[in-house]
Amino acid sequence: MKGHRIGRLTVIGVGLIGGSLGLALKEAGFVGEVVGCGRGKPNLEAALRLGIIDRYERDPQKAVLGADLVFLATPVRTLADLVREIAPALKDGAILTDGGSVKGSVLREVSPLVPAGVHFIAGHPIAGTENSGAEAAFSTLYQGKRCILTPNTQTDAGALEVVSAMWRAVGSEVICMPAEKHDRVLAAISHLPHMVAYSLVNAVGSYDHYEENILEYSAGGFRDFTRIASSDPTMWRDIALTNQVALLEMMDQFQLFFDELKEDIRKGDIDRLCEFFLRSKQLRDAIL
Repeated sequence: MKGHRIGRLTVIGVGLIGGSLGLALKEAGFVGEVVGCGRGKPNLEAALRLGIIDRYERDPQKAVLGADLVFLATPVRTLADLVREIAPALKDGAILTDGGSVKGSVLREVSPLVPAGVHFIAGHPIAGTENSGAEAAFSTLYQGKRCILTPNTQTDAGALEVVSAMWRAVGSEVICMPAEKHDRVLAAISHLPHMVAYSLVNAVGSYDHYEENILEYSAGGFRDFTRIASSDPTMWRDIALTNQVALLEMMDQFQLFFDELKEDIRKGDIDRLCEFFLRSKQLRDAIL
């Protein structure tokens, strides 16, 4: 790498997250060559056609040869096996980073597998849509967003600065925090909302009081609220399993408030219902 510019970047998992990073770094002039790697040849061909990558390899070891930085954009439960596979092919001084939505388990499982002389920076860009695959990628995905990095006492300062500079180059604000804090924060602001959306769609879709599927009557509000339930099921299965403790804690927290609301409705308590909705509105408005 010259300065902080990346000579060769390998993206393993060329979908929305990995593909958008490749596109954005190219537009920013922050990368020389982008090599793609993944299981599906049609998706890699699409990424090549769209200019997301310059070439691709189906074999992960071949894909990372000579790479200055390797970005792992596959489901979190695949990361340890993937790092174990590519470790022998990583060059000395290479930087390994990821975009997984859970950091504690990734650090515990991946760090021992990283070869000496290779630097691992665990990260998570807080951005995305419900779409997946190379054709879902777009170069402005990370602009105005945040990327959380979770360094520890063993983290190489130079590698951390390179990864930070990479995310700043695509328009993100970089924040560093402990992995445990990251997982609890994301359980609240991302993982719980996805669980609620998935549950809501299942609940309404299973409602059998009428013969037809009442989801056909859904309008803007329902569709907007449940948009994230169209996200990749494999990715969210892995997130639920790898951030289990923090997610269950937040689900219990949600259940307390849902039970409170349910009881206020059962009692027909006008004042408490108004206070409940007002409190929620004020908290939501404060975000904006």
